[in-house]
Amino acid sequence: MRRILTYGTYDLLHNGHIRLLKRAKARGDYLIVALSTDEFNKIKGKKSYYGYEKRKEMLEALRFVDLVIPENSWEQKVDDIKKYEVDEVVMGSDWKDSDKFEYLKEYCDVVYLDRTEGISTTKVKNDLSKKVMS
Repeated sequence: MRRILTYGTYDLLHNGHIRLLKRAKARGDYLIVALSTDEFNKIKGKKSYYGYEKRKEMLEALRFVDLVIPENSWEQKVDDIKKYEVDEVVMGSDWKDSDKFEYLKEYCDVVYLDRTEGISTTKVKNDLSKKVMS
């Protein structure tokens, strides 16, 4: 069984997230999503519309997500890879060459998938803000 792991906040779940998760699952048999906790998002300077439990519930409802685990820190990745016997970490291409993921190549394959053009959580939030203001 080939195990795939990805990390993210997955706030305001949108088609870019869905595409990334589907493509990640297609690379293996079992997809694990490490979902940033609210506390970790604060450390990263992010604020989610939905709290951790609601975001987890939405991800668990997707048929191609097999397991959702909490992401509590940048440093937990090697432990996650070992604990879940991960073969490959998959991230969006915006993380390519980042020191946050490149070092993981010592423990498993690391693959960067192209993001879906024209969509991001930031864009959705900005578009919603503009609609509210008009």
